[in-house]
Amino acid sequence: MIVVDSNLIAYLLIPGDRSEEAENVLQRDSEWVVPLLWRSEFRNILTLYMRHSGMSLPLAEQTMTKAEKLFAGREYSVVSSEVLALTHERTLSAYDAEFVILAMHFGVPLVTLVKKLLKEVSYVAVLPSQFLKK
Repeated sequence: MIVVDSNLIAYLLIPGDRSEEAENVLQRDSEWVVPLLWRSEFRNILTLYMRHSGMSLPLAEQTMTKAEKLFAGREYSVVSSEVLALTHERTLSAYDAEFVILAMHFGVPLVTLVKKLLKEVSYVAVLPSQFLKK
């Protein structure tokens, strides 16, 4: 089991430069879990693709449906006080902190490409390439 952030989900489901790496992470560990927040973040990613990269509305809807199926039964709420405590200790957004708290709760890595997470919470956040080497 691993926690993945919304960007890695996008790399998996939207063809691009990092898709192969995301697919390799999924092959290595197919039990991806996420905080409930991932849905809003992923919808925002799809919105940006529609606005700036020419993704059609039907493709965005199809991609969202595919993502929702992938994470059915793998979405978790996190404790607000834990998120707030982490954001008080670190300069993370509450959004990023949700992924960190979930990874800490399960004692698993958070696989991400977000530099701030990799720097601020290196005890839990790892690059996909690092995860694949383990």
